[in-house]
Amino acid sequence: MEKRIPALKIFLAFLRLGLTAFGGPAMVAYIRDLTVKRYGWVREESFRDGVVLVQSIPGATAMQAAAYAGLRAGGARGALAAYVGFALPAFFLMVFLSMAYQRAHGLPHIMALFRGLQIIIVAMVANATIGFGKKTILSWKDLILVVASALFLVAKGSPVLAIVVSGLAGLVLFRKEIVDPGTLNSPSHEPEDIGFKELIPFALLCAFVVMLGVAALFFINRSFFHLAVMMLKIDLFAFGGGYASLPLMFHEVVEARHLMDAKSLMDGIALGQVTPGPIVITAAFVGFLLYGFVGAVIGAVSIFTPSFLVLLLVVPYFDRLKRSPWFKMVMRGILSSFVGLLLAVTIRFGMAAQWSLIAAVLCVSAFVALRFKVDILWVVLVGGVLSAILL
Repeated sequence: MEKRIPALKIFLAFLRLGLTAFGGPAMVAYIRDLTVKRYGWVREESFRDGVVLVQSIPGATAMQAAAYAGLRAGGARGALAAYVGFALPAFFLMVFLSMAYQRAHGLPHIMALFRGLQIIIVAMVANATIGFGKKTILSWKDLILVVASALFLVAKGSPVLAIVVSGLAGLVLFRKEIVDPGTLNSPSHEPEDIGFKELIPFALLCAFVVMLGVAALFFINRSFFHLAVMMLKIDLFAFGGGYASLPLMFHEVVEARHLMDAKSLMDGIALGQVTPGPIVITAAFVGFLLYGFVGAVIGAVSIFTPSFLVLLLVVPYFDRLKRSPWFKMVMRGILSSFVGLLLAVTIRFGMAAQWSLIAAVLCVSAFVALRFKVDILWVVLVGGVLSAILL
């Protein structure tokens, strides 16, 4: 294991990085530059293993990569320090933007701005669907799960159920493609001893504290309790990165609980794109609009906690996990379902947006720009300015 770095030093380094953490998953490269090249806290091969790991478990990819790098640099406390430091700038900026949104939302130019941003969100999610699909759809079997998941969500089915069923279907559909049946009973590898014996106790302690906090909310304020449980569930099933949380959040916030309409959630997603950090910081927007600053804190903490705990619990057994044919089959099914869920959300967001000829041109332009790898921050900012002028 690499030499332990003090948690405070890790926190400050990731706090500075979090101030400029635009670009979502693209920030993984900057995390590597910081921890591998600049400070030498993490070995190159360790970081590469971490990138594979964080793409295989729930949660926002950049956040998980930060936690993994912090874990390698400073153990469990280092992981927590990196995770919190990386997320704080996004959280506070989102709270500020949510306050501004709440006060100025009725102004004509502001309404035009967000009408345009909603159009850009349609382009953004469509682009994510295509990008996700190109990496995931490898055969007609994947396509079946994509279409079935999309139709199920359009019919207002539960995305969690779609994910679970697709994972189980993967065990049947991809059995012959991923593994020779004779290898399923071969001896498994022992967990790699990577010097993080405190991880399991630390993760269990954190889980206990979270459960205690959620239980306290049940008695203090039932609305806070339901918000926390909703965000915990969203993060726990968000395999495939931050964008994978969008179908889950849309279903829970808009369809199942009717906490806000689709347009308002799209506004929150747009604000999440002009803040540093992952798109799931939209949870703070939802929490703030519903219950103020306390709601924002509950939403943000809840949307980040499950994936962080999963990371701590999985790291010691990563070698066994990444070689498991069962895991590969389930993951392929789950990731296929997310392509379908993203496709369904693209359709639902498109139906919620207000269309005109200018809006259509703006949407197509944003989509083309994203396909040509233009930074999403510039797409959102330029699109917002044009919307305020033209719509």
